[in-house]
Parts: sequence; structure tokens; C-alpha cells
Amino acid sequence: MKLEKEGHEKSSKKHDRREKKSKHSSKDRGKDSELNGKHKPSSKKKQSDSGECQQESGVTRSEVKCEAGDADMDVDATADPDERTQHDDGQEKSSPPENNNNKQKTRSKSSKERLNHAEKKEQTADLNLCNVDENLKNESNKDSNQQETDVKQETDGPPVTSPAKIKKKRVKDEKSDAQDKNQQSGKKRKKQSSEHDKPEKNKKIKKDGDDEGEEEQKKKEKVKKEDKKDESDKWKWWEEGKSSDSQKWSHLEHKGPYFPPEYEPLPDNVPFYYDGQPVKLSPATEEIATFYAKMLDHEYTSKEEMTEEEKELIETLSKCDFSHMQKYFLEKTEERKNMTKEEKQVLKEEANRLIEEYGYCLLDGHREKIGNFKLEPPGLFRGRGEHPKMGKLKKRIQPEDVTINCSQDSRIPEAPAGHKWKRVQHDNTVTWLASWLENIHGRPKYIMLNPSSKLKGEKDWQKYETARQLKVCVDAIRKQYRRDWTSREMKSRQRGVAIYFIDKLALRAGNEKDDESADTVGCCSLRVEHITLHRRLDGLEYVVEFDFLGKDSIRYYNKVPVEKQVFKSLKLFIKHKDPEDDLFDRITTINLNKTLTESMPGLTAKVFRTFNASTTLQDQLNKLTTDDMTVEEKILSYNRANRAVAILCNHQRAAPKTFEKSMQLLQEKIQKKKEQIEDAKKELKEAKKAHKDDASDKSKKLVEKKEKLVQRLCEQLKKLQLQETDREENKVIALGTSKLNYLDPRITVAWCKKHNVPIEKIYNKTQRDKFTWAIHMADENFQF
Repeated sequence: MKLEKEGHEKSSKKHDRREKKSKHSSKDRGKDSELNGKHKPSSKKKQSDSGECQQESGVTRSEVKCEAGDADMDVDATADPDERTQHDDGQEKSSPPENNNNKQKTRSKSSKERLNHAEKKEQTADLNLCNVDENLKNESNKDSNQQETDVKQETDGPPVTSPAKIKKKRVKDEKSDAQDKNQQSGKKRKKQSSEHDKPEKNKKIKKDGDDEGEEEQKKKEKVKKEDKKDESDKWKWWEEGKSSDSQKWSHLEHKGPYFPPEYEPLPDNVPFYYDGQPVKLSPATEEIATFYAKMLDHEYTSKEEMTEEEKELIETLSKCDFSHMQKYFLEKTEERKNMTKEEKQVLKEEANRLIEEYGYCLLDGHREKIGNFKLEPPGLFRGRGEHPKMGKLKKRIQPEDVTINCSQDSRIPEAPAGHKWKRVQHDNTVTWLASWLENIHGRPKYIMLNPSSKLKGEKDWQKYETARQLKVCVDAIRKQYRRDWTSREMKSRQRGVAIYFIDKLALRAGNEKDDESADTVGCCSLRVEHITLHRRLDGLEYVVEFDFLGKDSIRYYNKVPVEKQVFKSLKLFIKHKDPEDDLFDRITTINLNKTLTESMPGLTAKVFRTFNASTTLQDQLNKLTTDDMTVEEKILSYNRANRAVAILCNHQRAAPKTFEKSMQLLQEKIQKKKEQIEDAKKELKEAKKAHKDDASDKSKKLVEKKEKLVQRLCEQLKKLQLQETDREENKVIALGTSKLNYLDPRITVAWCKKHNVPIEKIYNKTQRDKFTWAIHMADENFQF
């Protein structure tokens, strides 16, 4: 009973307080309406909604006060309208159905009256307050009964939380979570802005110092991904054992060669002038004229395709004006250089489409890449050096000139529309896919498989194994040619000296040439004019000075001290001979190779060259490489060993046109790196001084960070300086030729594995594809 009285008194006090507030708010609304005049419908609707919220919030607050006391009442008074609505929804579940119906009726009536008559607002508020008073009386009685049951529940078991409290707690939790998120996002924004406000100088140092390492790491990962992808698709033929020497394949299928497009005549606004007069040429003649126009800087000329009328008209080449044609092609070249990224992508996609269609064949059930599937377009023959056939016309190859080679059970490639093949054969003892005769030298040309294919790989493997076998019998061969130096038979003596030159100087054997070939020579085709004998030169005795054009018209110039008996024999060979006479007039390349084959099966002058090149590389790597070197120093050592081989084999080249520019850029990088080191050292000095004045963990970490930066920049500078040295030393030396053709790749692979040098630093993608068999086959203990 005491609880009922207390509850009734509290509810009546509450009612009085509400009545005062509602009267005050109704008076204020009346004043606002007089000041503002007629309100818009939207504003009326908002006011009605707020009135409803105030009425309902009165019920909510009274109920919460009965359950939680005055403290909860103060919290609830500051709640948002949305919270009050949620509280009301939760409380209505525990209120009687009759009271709910009365509340809904009064809400609908009051909202209609406010919308229609602004003057009756005060009356509506009073009616609502009366209804609320009746509801409060009924609900207070029920709340007192509820409090008695709550007391019993506290003694018997855990308390039961009312729905209103649950709702209010959820709202508070949601608000606190939202505030925490806002605080975290604010901290992030603050952190980003503080990082953004750091000096740009530090950013540059970090970029130059760290980005280089990141770029290298990205390149390594990219290379590894490409290699893994290729390995998954690669045919590991070396694990299947060596195939038969006579039969190269069992099944061969391909699409044939890709023919270059037909000639497109020049536009009418690109004329050809002869003796100052425009001349309209036939398409065949015009095509050859375009070849000449593209090569005005060279001594290329041809008049083979002119008609009889053109031959009568055009008699002197000097009267021909190709300048308009040249200008047209120069403009086309510039257009190609200035193509957009999208246009270049279209061309790239077209090239990839051709590779997919013509660039692969099916060999014994495996997809193998073809080397040169595109036939050469017509043009002018350039040659190397002073070739006597320079400027001759290379004619267009037609399908009627081409012989196709494939297996009988394969699908024969289709010839272009309106044409047919010269012949289709099924010869599995050869490795070429198509063949034709070129018109310059009258020699056959072939379409072969890519160097990364099985057929090429097996051939390379066999070549290097034969060179390794020479180690066993090379001493016996050397003893034999030394005995031949004193032979009374001139043929044996010449053969002994020639093999000595091939062994010591890695000279090519040299083949007999016709008058229309370039004047290049080898060991057996040397002439008297190509050597000069010096009894003493530069402090050395018995010196032979060589000066001749080797393969590809590359000059071979060398001064070599030789054995005394060799010097005497050479004096005997040149006696009573003219400069144009052959030095070794009693032997030929065929005879020389026959003698070598008798000493060891498969031995030729080329095997000797491969043997000496690979042996030199192995010896130089063992001599120049130590375990305490950095990766960059080891790479420099490898290139120096490779350079020794290139010099031995006379693999020279002209200095690249862009050499000076690239060296200048590299020197600028070195200078920039030195400046960065100076700035980093100054910052390190300042950090050490600050740490000395006021030592702390933060200052200590800063000093360590600056020390690491200086160390990293110094390593990068050393790397750049090694690159500069390497480029300067390789200016006129071609390292790639010996690396691809004369050096056993297993030497390089074993060296990389032993000294932890990434294979990508030595072999590029093409070379790694070619020597996949060696990369899988050789371990770190391999020795040539």
C-alpha cells in the first residue's frame, strides 16, 4: 500500500509539471503563429509530430521513473526525439490495450484539428493532457503492482530488464560505436596530413634510396613469375633421353610461312622525277625505286625490273630524283614514332595474332616455337663490309618457290589463294619446316625451329659434350702437331702450323670463296699479305702480326709471339711467294677437318674453338670470383671472364651510336648519388649531435635510421660505378656471340648456383629459354 501511495503521488507531481510545460509551449506556439502568419503545411505537420512526441515522452518518463528512480529520469530528459519514440514503442508493449486505443484516437483527432484550424491548438493540447492524466492513473496502479513482482524476483532470481531499458541501452551503444569510429577516422586523417606536411627533401631521399630497391624487387618477382609460367608449359625433353641421330621427329605439323603483303603503290602526290620531269613508273619499277629511296645514304642501286620504255627513258641514275619518295617515307617513319598508345596496342595485338597462327608448330605432340616464320620481303641486298653484290635486288618470294616439309599424317598447310607450293615432302631426317632458293647467292634458305626448341637444344647439348670430350685427347693432338712442325713433308708441316693457330688463337678454319663473295678469310685461306714476321718486337721474340678480314668482314688484328719452330716454318711457307698467294697452299679445310676427325670422332675446327672458349671461361671464373664479393662485383667478374673469351674469338663490334649519351646519363646518376650521400651524411651528423645533447630512444633510432640510409646510398653508388666500368670495358667487345654459341651454358649455371647470383643477371629471357635444359641439368659442382 505504501508503494501504491508513493507511486500515485509521484505520478500526480509529474502530471502537474507536464501541465505547466504544455501551457507554456502552447502560448509560445500561439505567439509564433501570430508573428509568422499562416504556416505552410509542412511546418504544421512538423509541429503536430513534435506535439505527439512530447505527449508520448511524458508517458515514457513516468514509467522509467517508477522503475529506475530520479537518476534515470534526468538522463531521459536529455534524450533525442528518436530515442523517445523508441522508448515509447518498447513501453507500449507492457501498457493495457484500452489505453493504447485511447491514445491512438486522441493522436489522430489532435493532428486533424491542428492541420485544419490553427486557432484550436491550445484546446487540443488541454484535451490531450486530460487523456494523459487518465492514462497515468491507470498505469501508476499497474506499475506499483509491477514493482511488487520485481521485489519478489530480486529475492527469487535475477532481475528482468524492461524493454524500455533494453532499447535505451542499444541506442547508447550505437552512439558510442559511432563516436569511436569518428575518433579513429579523425586520427587517420590527422596522421595523413602530418605525413603530407613533411619536407619534400626527405621524400626525395627516400624515393631515390628505397624505390630503386623496390623496383629491382618487382623486376625479380616479374621475372620469376614469367619463368614459372614458362616452366609449366615447357617440354622437358632432356628428361626423356637422347633421340635418334637419323630420325629427328615422328610427327610435324605447321601452318607454313607467312608471306609479306603485296606492294601498295605510292599516292599520286608523291612523284618521281627524271631529268626534272615527272615520270609515272610501273608498280614493279616503282617498288624498286622505293627501295632505293629508303637507302639514299648507301651505295645500293638496281635497274633490273624496268620495262623497255623505261630503259629507253632512264639511262643515267644521277638524273633520277628520289627526294620526294624519301621525304614521304621519312614522314611515315615519324608517324610510326608518334603513334598513340592505343594505336601501338592495335599493332601489337595484330603481331601477337600472327605469332599464334604461324609462330608455332606441333612436334611429336608438343607445341614448339618457330624461329623465322616470316619470309623476307623484297629489297636491296646490303651484305657486310665491301660486298661485291651490295645493292642487288632480293626478289619477292612466291609460294611456287617454297618447299614444305611435314609429316604424312599431318594437315598440309594451305598455300595463299591462287598459288600452290613448289613441293610438299615428308623427310623426318631434317629439322627444317620450309625451304627456298634465294636469288642473290643461289643458296637454299630455311625456316627452322626456335633456339629454345627440342631439336636446337639437343644439337647444342651434343656440341658441348663433344667439346668436353676433347679434354681427354687434346694433349695427344698437341703432341702430334708439334711433331709435324719438323716434318720433311710440306703438307704435314703446314697442317701442323694451321692446327696450332686454330688451337692457340681460336681461328676459324676458313672456307674457299668464289669471286662474287666478300673477301673474308680464315686459317686455311690466309694469304701471304695477311701476316708479317718480326724477329723481335716490343721486347718479344718471334712475333707474328696478323691483319685480315674475318667473318662478317670484321677485322682481325693481333700480334702474337709463337714457338721458334713455328716462326721458322712460316718463313719457309712465304719464301718465293707473292703477297696474293696462299700461305697454306698444300692444305684445305676439308683435309684439315678429316685429320682432326681421325684424332677424335666428331672433332672439327669449330669444336676446337668451342673447347678453348669454354675452357677460358671456366679458368677465368675460378680465378676472378671470391665468396666475399657482392653480387655486383661477381657480375663484373663474370663479364670480364666473358670478355677474355670474346677477345680470344675476335668478337668485336663498333661502338653503339647511343654509347656516349648513355654514359653521360650514367655519370649524371653517379654525380646525383654522390650529392645525396653528402646530404645524408650531414643529416647523420646532426642526428648524432642531437642524440649527444639529449639522449633518448627516439634520437637513438633516428641515428640508426640515418646510418642505414648512408650505407644504402653508398652501396647504390658503388653499383653505379661498377656499371660505368663494365660499359666502358665492353664498348667495342660483343659478349653475346660467345655467350650464345661458344660457351657451355652449364658453366654459367653452376657458377650462378655456387655463388648465389640470380641467373637473370647473366642470361636474359631469350637466353634462359634457349638454355632451359642446362638450367635444369647442371648443379653447382659442374666443371667443364
